[in-house]
Formats: sequence, structure tokens, C-alpha cells
Amino acid sequence: MKTDSKEHRSWFWNWVVNNRLVSILTITLLILLILLVISKVPWLATPFILVGQILGLPIILAGVGYYLLNPLVDRLERYRVRRSWSIIGLFIILALLIAWGIISLIPMVQRQTTTLITEWPQYWHQMTQTSMQWLQDDRLNGVRKQLDQFNQQLSKSSSTAISGLAKSTFSSVGGIVSRVVSIVVAVVTAPFILFYLLRDGHQLPDYLSRLLPVKHRQSAVNLLTEMNRQVSNYVRGQLIVAFIVAVLFYLGFLIVGLRFALLLGIVAGVLNLVPYLGSFLAMIPAVVVAAFISPWMLVKVLIVFIVEQTLEGRLISPLVLGSSLKIHPLTIIFILLISGKAFGVLGVILGIPGYAVIRVVATEIFRWYQKFNGGYEQQGENINEEN
Repeated sequence: MKTDSKEHRSWFWNWVVNNRLVSILTITLLILLILLVISKVPWLATPFILVGQILGLPIILAGVGYYLLNPLVDRLERYRVRRSWSIIGLFIILALLIAWGIISLIPMVQRQTTTLITEWPQYWHQMTQTSMQWLQDDRLNGVRKQLDQFNQQLSKSSSTAISGLAKSTFSSVGGIVSRVVSIVVAVVTAPFILFYLLRDGHQLPDYLSRLLPVKHRQSAVNLLTEMNRQVSNYVRGQLIVAFIVAVLFYLGFLIVGLRFALLLGIVAGVLNLVPYLGSFLAMIPAVVVAAFISPWMLVKVLIVFIVEQTLEGRLISPLVLGSSLKIHPLTIIFILLISGKAFGVLGVILGIPGYAVIRVVATEIFRWYQKFNGGYEQQGENINEEN
């Protein structure tokens, strides 16, 4: 009788209960249904939205600082230095570095930025004219017309955007003031949040696990620890790589004699936070400026780009980032496209660590499901018996 009942239900067991795809789809459907219910009842989400708007920026700033400074604090603690004293010492060093940057770097960056913005239309016009001269061949008439149309559309859209920005700037002074105030408040409160994160953050998984039943506490601690490891490896690695890339571009542009070397190096470092695409985007202003100066300068800038990409791809990224996330490059591109479309620039920057966290949570949920239904363990036992 038992064998008959097992044979009778085998198709349902194999295709539904014991099927990973069906399990993933079921869990995804339940999550989407929960989100749909929340979206249909706005007052449920309103408090979370308000809390996110108020605490989002300072928590993000404090989180980035935590992932950068926490390894140093942990290392100093191993040498029997109290965490509070090491945190205060690091804060003093950071304050001195910020003061040095404000005094020396920011005026230089400001001058170069103002000059580049003023001369950019001239650079772009000269580059397009040079490109049109290269495309004078009759066989490239179609490409030349498309390039001319693109240039005209870009000029119109840029002028429209600038005029719209000016109108919105004068018409929404109150909104600008409120945003400036919120940024100032975030910058002021972030160090306090960072201090307590560095001092007590390592105790947070154990503290949160106390809210759960005893039998689930260890799993929760393991889950939070893995999530923290994934995010910390990515954030710390990306910031270190971005800083090194900024220094490499700055030194390279300085060696070849390119104007705005400091500004273009900083832009390259910031854009490098976008994986795979950042360095190529950073080369656009450098190429335009170099093309305006001379063809030989353009060649030298391209050589700088090739050298930087070789060092970054072969030496810097493997040493700093390694393969901690183990995410396929095609998956990263899809994540950047989706998160950028949904959340803008912030989504592009935070999309990959967010995906890493979601993947850790989904993996833990699937492991729990494996233990819950027992089908996967039975399948593994049958395989072992056959072997």
C-alpha cells in the first residue's frame, strides 16, 4: 500500500514539491503578493518611507565609513587598544585629512571645474568638427548625417536641460534650501552613527538574534554575518579600487601634460564605482579635451587609458576585490541596467551589494525549505544508496 501511494504521488513530488524552480517561483510569488498588498494600503508604507528619507543618507554615509574603518579598529583591538580610543584617533586623522583637502584640493578642483564647464562647448564643437572632417569620404555619408543629427539633438537637449534647470532653480528655492539642510544634517549626524557602529556594531547580530526563538538564533547570526561579509568586501574593495584608479589617472594625465588632470582623475575614480562601465565613461571628457588639444595628445591619453585598464584588470581588482562576490559579469550588467532604471544613480552604485544581500537571504530561505520538506535530503540519500 505504501509503495502504491508513493508511486501515485511521485509525479507531484518530483515536479512540484521536490522541484527547485517551482520552489523559487513560489517564494517569489509570495514576496510579490506581500509587496502588492503593501502598495494597495499606502498607510502601511508611509512610516517606512518617512524613516528612509530622514535616516537614509546618514546611515549610508555611516555604513560606508564603517566598512572602511572597521578592519583598522579590529586590528588595533588585537593589539589591546580600546575600541573607543582607536575610533577617536581615526576620527582625528580623518578630520585632519578633510581639513587638508578643503584647504588644498577643493580650490584646485573648483578652478578646474569652472574652467572646464566654460570651455566644454568649444571642446565638443572642435571634436565634432574634427570627426566630420575624418568622415568626408562619400561612402560615409549616412554616418556623417547621423552624427550631425546627433550633435544637433545633443545641443538642443543640453540647452533645454540647462534652461529648465535654471527655471526650476529660481522657482523652487525652498526645495533647494530643504535639501541643503537635510544634507548638512546628514553630514553632521553621520559621524555619531559611525562612532556607535564602530564601537558596538560587532555585537549587532547577537543582539538582533535575541528577538527570535532560541532554535533559530544561530541561523540568524550566520545569515547576518554572511550578509555583512558580502557587503563589506564589495564596498571596501570598490572604494579602494576607485581611489587607486583616481590616483593612476591623475598621475597618467599629469605625465602626458593633459589639462584638468586632477579633476579628470577624481571623475574617473568616482565613475569607477560603476563596475565595468565607469572607466569607459570617465574617458569621454578626457578624450574630448585631448582631441581639442592635438591628435598626439589624444594618442597619449588613449595610452594612459590602456595602461590603467591593464593594471586595474590584471593587478588591482584581483588583489583588492578577488572573487568574493562570485557574480558573473553578465549578471552584473543586468543588475546595473535594472537598478539604474528603477533607482537612478543610487541604484547603479548600490545595486550589486543589494543583489548580494538578496542572494544571501534567498539562499538561506531555500536551505530552510530544503530542510522543511525533506525532499532534497531523500533524493541525496537515494543517490548515495545507488552509488
